[in-house]
Parts: sequence; C-alpha cells; structure tokens
Amino acid sequence: MGGCCPPMDLFRSEPMQLVQLIIPIESAHLTVSYLGDVGLLQFKDLNSEKSPFQRTYATQIKRTGELARKLRFFKEQMSKAGFSPKKSTTQADVNVDDLEVKLGELEAELIEMNANGEKLLRSYNELVEYKLVLQKAGEFFHSAQTSAIEQQREYESRQVGEASLDTPLLLEQELSADQSKQVKLGFLTGVVPREKSMAFERILFRATRGNIFLKQAVLEDPVNDPISGEKVEKNVFVVFYSGERAKTKILKICEAFGANRYSYPEDISKQVQMITEVSGRLSELKTTIDAGLLHRGNLLQTIGDHFEQWNILVRKEKSVYHTLDMLSLDVTKKCLVAEGWSPVFATKQIQDALDRAAFDSNSQVGAIFQVLHTTELPPTYFRTNKFTSSFQEIVDAYGVAKYQEANPTVYTIVTFPFLFAVMFGDWGHGICLLLATLYFLVREKHFSSQKLGDIMEMTFGGRYVILLMSLFSIYTGLIYNEFFSVPFALFGQSAYACRDLSCRGATTDGLIKVRPTYPFGLDPVWHGTRSELPFLNSLKMKMSIILGVTQMNLGILLSFFNAMYFRNSLNVWFQFIPQMIFLNSLFGYLSILIIVKWCTGSQADLYHIMIYMFLSPTDELGENQLFPGQKTLQLVLLLLALVAVPWMLLPKPFLLKKQYQERHQGQSYTLIESTEESLQVESNHDSHGHEEFEFSEVLVHQLIHTIEFVLGAVSNTASYLRLWALSLAHSELSSVFYEKVLVLAWGYNNIIILIVGIIVFIFATVGVLLVMETLSAFLHALRLHWVEFQNKFYEGDGYKFLPFSFTLVGDEDE
Repeated sequence: MGGCCPPMDLFRSEPMQLVQLIIPIESAHLTVSYLGDVGLLQFKDLNSEKSPFQRTYATQIKRTGELARKLRFFKEQMSKAGFSPKKSTTQADVNVDDLEVKLGELEAELIEMNANGEKLLRSYNELVEYKLVLQKAGEFFHSAQTSAIEQQREYESRQVGEASLDTPLLLEQELSADQSKQVKLGFLTGVVPREKSMAFERILFRATRGNIFLKQAVLEDPVNDPISGEKVEKNVFVVFYSGERAKTKILKICEAFGANRYSYPEDISKQVQMITEVSGRLSELKTTIDAGLLHRGNLLQTIGDHFEQWNILVRKEKSVYHTLDMLSLDVTKKCLVAEGWSPVFATKQIQDALDRAAFDSNSQVGAIFQVLHTTELPPTYFRTNKFTSSFQEIVDAYGVAKYQEANPTVYTIVTFPFLFAVMFGDWGHGICLLLATLYFLVREKHFSSQKLGDIMEMTFGGRYVILLMSLFSIYTGLIYNEFFSVPFALFGQSAYACRDLSCRGATTDGLIKVRPTYPFGLDPVWHGTRSELPFLNSLKMKMSIILGVTQMNLGILLSFFNAMYFRNSLNVWFQFIPQMIFLNSLFGYLSILIIVKWCTGSQADLYHIMIYMFLSPTDELGENQLFPGQKTLQLVLLLLALVAVPWMLLPKPFLLKKQYQERHQGQSYTLIESTEESLQVESNHDSHGHEEFEFSEVLVHQLIHTIEFVLGAVSNTASYLRLWALSLAHSELSSVFYEKVLVLAWGYNNIIILIVGIIVFIFATVGVLLVMETLSAFLHALRLHWVEFQNKFYEGDGYKFLPFSFTLVGDEDE
C-alpha cells in the first residue's frame, strides 16, 4: 500500500488485469505458441455457447488427436518390447505436417511388421505342435506295431507246438478270419489342452457310443498356443474311428474343445521324411522371426530416441489449437480476438511475445494489446517457490483466497509446524522426522524426475512442511525435555536436590531448591515424580489457551488489514472492533490472568474467577484476587463484552441500507465502496441490472455471523485444548513404550529378550509415534488453521489463476 515497507508478494495476490488481444489470423498460431512459453495469460473462452465440433479449429484438434493416438500406440509397443523412451529436453526440429507423414509411415510399417510377426509366430507354434504330434504318435504306432508282430510270432509258434490250456479259444478264429470282412479304421491326431482332456474323452465316448479308441500322451513342457500365443499345458491324442459319420462328429468335437488337428502319414518312411521337413521349416522360421524381431527392435529404438520430442510437440500443438478455439473470429475473418487475465507485471513479457510472433511469421500487421476495465472478480495468483508452494496448497485445500485478500500462508509457514510441534514435542522423534526429510531433500532431483505412488508423492510434495515440523518438534522437545520420553540435563544441573537421604525420586517431597532455575525448558527432576502429570497438565493446558487466543487475535487483526485494504470502514467499526473487544474481554483476560498467576506464584483458582465473573460479578474475590482493582476491571470487561454483541449485530445492516438508498437515489450509478454485500450487488449488475436491497436477508446474514462469532469464541478457545490433550497422549505413549518394552526387556538380563524388546520398541515407535501420531497431530494442526484461525478473516471464495503454459502441458499425462 505505502512505500514505507518492502512488498510482500505472498501476503496479497498479484494485481491482475483483463487484457484484450487482436491477433492477425496468419500469426495466430505462433502468437499463442509464444504466449504458452511465457505462461502468464489465462484465456477466457469466448465461444462457450458453441459445441467443440462447431469451433474454428475442430479439424486441427482432430488431426492432433490422431497424432497423439499414434504416439500412444508406439508407447504401448515399446513397453511390450521392454524399451523406454529416451528422456529429451531439446525441441523437435520438425513441423507438424512432416511429423504427420513420418508417424503415418512408421505406424504402417510397425503394423505390417506386427502382422507378419504374428503370422510367422503362429506358423512356428503350429509346426512345434506338429513336430510333437509326429514324435508322440510315432512312438504310439511303433509300440502298437511291435506288439502286433510279437502276437503274430506267438501265434505262429503255437501253431508249430501243441495248444495249451491257456490259449484263447477264439484266437485262431480271429487271426484266420477273412481279410475282406475286416473293418477299415480311420484315425485323427492332434493336441488338446490338458485341462479339457478328460471332458474331451468323455464327450467323444458318448457322441460315438463307445465306437472309438482314444490314446493320449502327456507333453512334459507347456507349449505356445498358435492362436492365443500363451503357454498352455497340452496332451497329444490319437483317436481311431469307424465310418464317416463318426469322423464328422469327432471333427466337430475337436473344434468345440479347441483341439488342433494335424495329419499323420501311415507310411513309416513318410513319417521320418515329415519329421525332417518340419525340423527344417522350424529352423528357417526361427531365423526369419529373429531377423524380424531385430528389425522391429531397431525401429522401436529409433522411435524411442525421438518419442519424447514428438510427444511434447504434439501436446503443444493440441493445447495451442484448443486455446485458439477459445478465441472469437472477427467479422472480417482476418483476425482473432482474445481476452484473458494476466498479472500486471507480465505486461512487458506478453507484449514482447506478441512482437516476436509478428516478426517471425512475417505478418504485415502486429497484434494489438489493450487493457480492459471490468467489475468482474479477477483470479487469484500467488508467486510461490518450492518451499512456500506446499504451505500454499494447505491453505488452498480449504478454499482459494479471494482476489487480493490477506493470505494466511504467510503466517501458516510458522504457525502450522509450531502448533504441530506443540502436540509432537519430543526431540528424539523430531530428529527421526528430520533424518527422513533430509533423505528426501538430498535425493530431491531423483524423486522429482520419477513417477511416485500416491502416498509417496504426497509426502515428497510436503517435504519442506515436514522439515519445519521436525525442527519445531526438536525445539518443543527440548522445552518439554523429552528424548523418547527420557529427560536429559542438557542445559545445566537441576535446580532441586534432596534434603536428606530418605528423599526418593517417586515424590517431590523432600526436594529443596539449591541452584538457580533450570535455564531452558522443563527441569529434568520433574520426570517420574507424583506431581509430574498435574504439573504438566496445568502448564500445557494454560499454554494451549494462550496460544489459541493469540492466534485468534491474529486472525481478527488480519480482518482489520483486509477492511483497510478494501477501504471498508463498516467492517472496521462494526466487525473488527467489537470482535476484538468481545474476545479479549473474556479469553484475552483469561490469558492475562494465567500469565499473572505464573509470574506471582499465586494459588488463585482461575476456574472460579471466570465462572463467577458471569454468575455473580459483584461478589468479592477474596483469596482469588490476583491484583488490586480486579473486581472493577472484571465488571468493565463483562459490560464491554455484552455491548459488543449488539454492536456487531445491529448497526451494519442499517448502514448498508442507507448506503444503498444514497447510491441509487435518482438512478445515479456511481462507483461504490467494496463491501462484501455491495460487491455481490455489483457483480450481479452485469446480467440482472440493479437488484433490490433485501434488508431482511442482510439482517439474517449479520445475525448468523454474530451468533457464529460469539459461540465460536467459546468453542474455538476450547478447541485449542487439543494441543494439551495430544501433547499429553504423545508423551504418555512414548513413556509406556520406553518403560514397558525397553526397560522391561533390559531387566531380564537375557540377550534374546533384549533383542526382541529393542525390535518391538523400534516398530512401536515408528508405527505408532512416528507415523500415526504424526498424521494425527498434522490433521489437528490443519483443523486449528482451517476453522479456528481462518474463519476470523478468510473468505476463500476466489478462483485460481490457471494460465496457458507449456510447462504444465509437458508435465501432465495424456
């Protein structure tokens, strides 16, 4: 505002302006491309009433979409082949037309190679199966032939010798039967999946009524199925049948079960010849397939070398045409009109980009840049770096700041990790968190370039938040004097010592102060005493109230800065002042009483003082009096708190009504002061003209705000007691794990029990205290900022500045 102080870029969002660009159509593409490199202009859609197909550049978008599809196809093929695209930061030196031709040729070549490769592989797999069928069926026929020869010999030998009693009676009749009357059997050979072999056999038997003979042989190793290309366990089968009808049935069943059939020659000499031929063809096919894969690999390698460049180029082209579609075509159809938001500081960069585009495209006329005046609310833009961006995201998750309102992030950078540390105070645990964060910081470049999982990405994104959280935890841990719940006399000796030998560590009785007060943090002598818990409870509870009241006062103070910045005197007089009076009359006063009690060492009961301040304010305080004139001060504060409520509620609606009547008297429309309500009326003027001032609505709105603040002052202060509760829980859990696991295991004097105890202690500390407790304290600190702090001043109803930028296009996945 003034020139006395250095500018705070993060405290208020960047001043924005609505600009209009009139761009000649011949330089439009290059202009938008250069503006994408600048990345500081958010285009407005001037064709929102048109469907995507009715827009000017629909054909070009379809064309770039097709190029993107081809690149996705290449990426799939590369990932299947085990190639990864080569990382590249250089710009592709081809234009889109050449790239379209090149990608078309490469796609056609790759599709043809894939089709040929699939055919060859199918033939190869079929030949492998055929070879196995020839081998297995050959073994079966060979064993059957051997068996038949043996039977013939046996029969002949029996004809020469005498017939024994074991000789079958019909054997002679069978063997000497008329050759002309014998039935001619046909057979089929092939392979069937092993899981279907039993069902295959059963169906064959039923379909032919048992008039078949089936022989199966198991293939030891799985084979590649010619159709699916997957490894499948299969059996070779030979089925004998009689008659054409049986053959037809068997063929249909084979087809239904996915059994591949292969012809088998009956002649033995032909069998040997077939095996030789198949082996020769297999070796030829193998050589051809290997050569094809090598060629395909070289092609994919070439594509991989340029893939990133092409991908970035196509994405940029697509985003440029999408942006051009948001521009409106002038009546003359010779230029495009663009409107958009840009930060004021970016004016020079945008104008330079326009001039460069006009020069590079040899345009006769340059683009025209002009600033438009509008009552429309601009987008919110904060210039953040990698340190502040994570804190800004914490605030934005609640709501994006309204244009130029005070940004809570400035204070959140300190208050968020501090409130977390109040609940997580242990410098041992803080060091563990710090080491984990330092690992992320050391390997920052490595993690930034990798695709991380959801949880890992979230943790890495908040690495600087966790860094500050760990540093503040070490600080509060030193104040609480806790290192995995163990106290250390780091800053000197304890101020207390035993009066005599009967003094024990289990009680503070018998301790006398012999030295100056312990210089920093909690005196280690308190640890393990009977009065440790009551003392720490009292300390942390009162500290929580003081921290809470301080942060809420900061929130109300920021509402004053907002009101002053937007020149809204109503909010200063009838919101800021009564809110400060009400909060500090009650809880500001309580905080002062706590500090006075700490300084004086008084035994006054603060609960009694606060309760009877409301119930019987005129009664004497007696032993609860902390300072002279306390009773009078309490009466004044109570009266001020009671006056502050109607002060907040009543004047503002009446004054707003008066302002409205003055503004619209005689239909003279003048620029008005920017109050919340007037801004709403003003923003609606564009579409609805001047709306009526609804007094009842404004009164109800103010009533809700007043009740919310009055009740919130009590509930929000109580809400800060979570700082005490979580700090106590963390300390007690840490103490339990240390005493009941580590110390207990140490007491057994057994190395195995000690090792088990240490392992259990490490897992309990990491799992419960460093993961669950960290998350719990993080969420509670988040709630204190979002609800208790930000509701005092932060509207958070703005919208983010989303400029057209190629850096964002390059990062996002398709």
